[in-house]
Amino acid sequence: MAQQLMDKRDLEFVIWEQFKNEELLNFEKYRAFNKKTCNLILNEAGKIAVREILPTLREGDETGVSFEDGVVKVPECYIPVFNILREGDWGNVGLPPEMGGQGAPGFVAGAVTEYFSAANFSMVNYLTMGSNGTALIIQLFGTEEQKKKYVKKLTSVEWGGTMLLTEPNAGSDVGALETTAVKNADGTYSLTGNKIFITNGEHDMCENIIHPVLARIEGAPEGTRGISIFIVPKYFVNDDGSLGERNDIWCTGVEHKHGICGSATCSMTMGAKGKCTGYLLGEENQGMKIMFNMMNEARMLTGLQGTSAASATYALAVNYARERIQTRELGQPHNAPSVAIINHPDVRRNLLWMKSYANGMRSFFHYMKYQQEISELSDKEEERSLARSIFDLLTPVFKSYCANRGYDVCVQAMQVFGGVGYTRDYPVEQYVRDCKIASIYEGTCGIQAMDLLGRKMTTQNGKAFLRFIDAIRQTISEANGIEALQDLAGRYEKMVEKLCEVAKKITANAMGKQFKTAYAHSLPYLDCMGDCVMAWMLLWRAIVADRQLKDNPKKKDTIFYNGQIKTAEFFIRTVVPTSMGRMEGIWDQSSAAIEMEDEAFGCN
Repeated sequence: MAQQLMDKRDLEFVIWEQFKNEELLNFEKYRAFNKKTCNLILNEAGKIAVREILPTLREGDETGVSFEDGVVKVPECYIPVFNILREGDWGNVGLPPEMGGQGAPGFVAGAVTEYFSAANFSMVNYLTMGSNGTALIIQLFGTEEQKKKYVKKLTSVEWGGTMLLTEPNAGSDVGALETTAVKNADGTYSLTGNKIFITNGEHDMCENIIHPVLARIEGAPEGTRGISIFIVPKYFVNDDGSLGERNDIWCTGVEHKHGICGSATCSMTMGAKGKCTGYLLGEENQGMKIMFNMMNEARMLTGLQGTSAASATYALAVNYARERIQTRELGQPHNAPSVAIINHPDVRRNLLWMKSYANGMRSFFHYMKYQQEISELSDKEEERSLARSIFDLLTPVFKSYCANRGYDVCVQAMQVFGGVGYTRDYPVEQYVRDCKIASIYEGTCGIQAMDLLGRKMTTQNGKAFLRFIDAIRQTISEANGIEALQDLAGRYEKMVEKLCEVAKKITANAMGKQFKTAYAHSLPYLDCMGDCVMAWMLLWRAIVADRQLKDNPKKKDTIFYNGQIKTAEFFIRTVVPTSMGRMEGIWDQSSAAIEMEDEAFGCN
């Protein structure tokens, strides 16, 4: 069974038909690109993903990383593929030329990352996670000397990058960190402390690794207000760009994980020999503000990890269902021949459930990329502000929802495979393990829900949320103008109105005496908001498909477009009612979880 990583036709539909990204290519920033150029890049990315990256999936999982005497070695099969990606500049497709990137539109860079992540997230993680984010914050907040010294080495992936945030006693509570920084006479800082769960903290594929480190300068305020950020290179960099002595930052161990076994998750110590030198990035006590420029991109990548895993496992499941012969078709005589399991009603339901999420999450991702683009490119301040506010509002939803639903799709793909899906004969069980981390790192789903309810819902006194709802209502209005979609539009409109009612109540409670109860319902609320986005994306797809059907497309396209309409119908008529029921539970605002005594949870 040949492995497909995503439905290429669906990707083209989203990019060119749903979001009409050719219009973005009219902006001066992207004049070097046209539709043909973009498709050539995506076609080549798809080939590399299948031919080069995918073969490392199982071997990297079985081999894992090794750690000995402070040295971390990645699976050997990763190294030649990583070099191919690095030499082809695949790590900087979407970065601006002034940073050493190729300057491609966000939708192209995002689709490339989806292809590569679907092939082997653990391996591609070394290319995409860290280096670009580290380069970005140095470009935004660094001195000219720091930019010159680090940025292009990072974006070329000659050097790796990380994010040293989490500590043994300071996970989600970043303000409790204990890493300290003492200013030296020459303006540098001496750092002392320990960090854990550091992705790519140490490995053998880059000659140097640049660590952005959160630490507290002696005498700085407590909590997050007193956190600064420092550039801590593994090797010092001389004025001529050559590497100097080793800095006093070391890997002390690697985690043995449930999944992404080929990804180095490291424990790091600084100042063990009293000689860890760091360079202040930006201003003192501005560490969290700077780091969030990196965190938001990391959260987008994490949501995309869930999306790409859903895409890959759905492709595996639907193709397996077409090939696996088992049991006669329902309604046929007992002596009738067995048929492919795609003919069985529950399998078809499961596949369409998976398809609705895989398609909806891809549209959600490209919607977010589109908002990013408009927030920077539009010549109208109002449009830029609207796009930015919606992007900020939906970032925690995208991260949490796509991480969780992506994992759920992987689990259901295993169900389609049945017993063999639980074995290592097929890759679905690895996708299940690899995808689970997406709901945990870069801020757990609970943290994302708290961010949504406590910060994003109240942005501009709730105007961001209202703008989001207005955009949905425009789609509903369009659907109401299409006879075949009026019923779906009416059903969906009831969901949107219910979401608005629930949003008003839970937001008010979050700011009142019942705030703990509100936060106990924050993740279910985020999930319902995610369901609402899925229904929106799928209805939007159905509108585009209906219009394209009127142009008398080829038979193959007719089947594809009809599939878009049926997918929207399935989700709105089967998943949305369940989400409506969950909103009833949120509306009720039960405080049982808050009021129950600790001892009543049992298990002492």
